[in-house]
Amino acid sequence: MPTARVPDPQFRKMLSGFGMTFAEILYRMPDHPSFLQSFSWQFEDMAPDYPRLRRFLDHWEREIEAKIHSVRISHERLIRPQEIRLMREVGHLH
Repeated sequence: MPTARVPDPQFRKMLSGFGMTFAEILYRMPDHPSFLQSFSWQFEDMAPDYPRLRRFLDHWEREIEAKIHSVRISHERLIRPQEIRLMREVGHLH
């Protein structure tokens, strides 16, 4: 009797919309407020809500003294709908 194949959990995440996210957080430390510093982070998250990034930023606001100046986000889905091109003719070489 054949056994059912279980999809890889990582693959399921990709199908549900997770993708690679890059966040650059600019922040100021209390002891040097005139300097902007940068923290870069690459992780998997789901656009457009970014739940993992939001949890991290909430943690930052609660636990870290540095004040966030701005956050820049770049996101790329790892799996997306297939592109379709309509063709007028099909030719054969041999």
